[in-house]
Amino acid sequence: MKRGYHHGNLRQALVEAALLLIAEKGPTGFTLSEAAKAADVTPAAVYRHFAGREDLLAEVARQGYDIFAALMEFAFNGGKPTALAAFEATGRAYLAFARKYPGHYMAMFEAGLSLNDYPDLALVAGKARGVLERAAESLSEHMPPGKRPPATMFSAHIWAMSHGVVELFMRGSANGRAPSPFPPEDLLETGIGIYLRGLGLLPPDA
Repeated sequence: MKRGYHHGNLRQALVEAALLLIAEKGPTGFTLSEAAKAADVTPAAVYRHFAGREDLLAEVARQGYDIFAALMEFAFNGGKPTALAAFEATGRAYLAFARKYPGHYMAMFEAGLSLNDYPDLALVAGKARGVLERAAESLSEHMPPGKRPPATMFSAHIWAMSHGVVELFMRGSANGRAPSPFPPEDLLETGIGIYLRGLGLLPPDA
C-alpha cells in the first residue's frame, strides 16, 4: 500500500517529502516525480493535488509563512514588556525561524515564487509582514506625527537586515563563506540599535 494513501493525507505527505528534497537539493533542484517517489506514491497521484513543482513549493512556502507569522506574533507579545524589546524580539524570531525551519525558509525566499500567482500565499506573507509593521508603529508612536518615519519603511529595512544576517552569517557559513566572528543575534541587535538611533527612534545612549 502506498504510504501517502495509508496515512490519508497525500497532500501533506508530499509537502513533507518536498521539505526533505529541499534540504538535500535546494528548492529548485528536484522534480515533482522525485517528490512522488519520496512520498512513495505514483506521479499521477501527485497531479491530483498539485499542478506542478511550483504549486507544491507554494504550499510549502504557505505553511512556512503560517509558522513564521505565529512565531513573530508570539515574539511581539502585544508590544510587551516595552516597544523596543518587542521590536528586537521580532528580529530574533526571524533568525530562529530560519534556523529551525530551513526547508520552509528556502521555499519562501529562494524558490522564485510570485506572490501574485498564489493569493493564499500572499495573504499569509502579508500577515507576517504585518506583525513587524505593528511592532514598528508601536516603537515610533511616541514621536510627533510629522517627524515619525513610516513604519512600513523601517520595518522593511529591519526585515532586509534580518534576511541579510541569515544569508551571510547563518546559511552563508554552510555554503563556504567565512563564518562571522559574532553570533548572528548579536549582529542583528547591534545593527537594529544603530539604525533606530539614526532614525531618532532611540536616544543616543540607549
